[in-house]
Amino acid sequence: MQIALFYGSTTCYTEMAAEKIREIIGEETVSLHNIKDEPLKNAEQYDFLILGISTWDFGELQEDWESCWDDIEHVNLAGKTIALFGMGDQQGYGQWFQDALGMLHDKIKPQGVNFLGYWPNTADYEFEASKALTEEGTHFVGLALDEDSQYEKSDERIAGWIELIMTQYSDSL
Repeated sequence: MQIALFYGSTTCYTEMAAEKIREIIGEETVSLHNIKDEPLKNAEQYDFLILGISTWDFGELQEDWESCWDDIEHVNLAGKTIALFGMGDQQGYGQWFQDALGMLHDKIKPQGVNFLGYWPNTADYEFEASKALTEEGTHFVGLALDEDSQYEKSDERIAGWIELIMTQYSDSL
């Protein structure tokens, strides 16, 4: 099994999370791809993708994702297994916490992808609103990380999420 992890990172926090994910799953299994340096079209080569994005300011996309946003609909993701993770600041931008994560989910969902890793621990966060919540509001559409307000929880959250997605992936085979 080969997993491709595509991410965009301005302040390196998303990149650091991507590296932790690769370290835990295994460097021989996960290949890292910075979308600033590599076209998202290359994701078509993989069946299992992890996508990492951060939310900026008032619910804005991270700049590298923003620059390729219109290209996403031209990348064939149909039938791919995809897990998402996002970075956000729940205290500084609580009205827009993880909005980019939700926007990415909604952008690729119409292609008929198989999502894994909806994160159920929403009660462990303090925010006002988020586009990254499922319709029921009980889960984030991917792992929600906050290096600004809850950095001390990131390693545990990453480990728990990886266990979740790898179990869900194994169960789907």
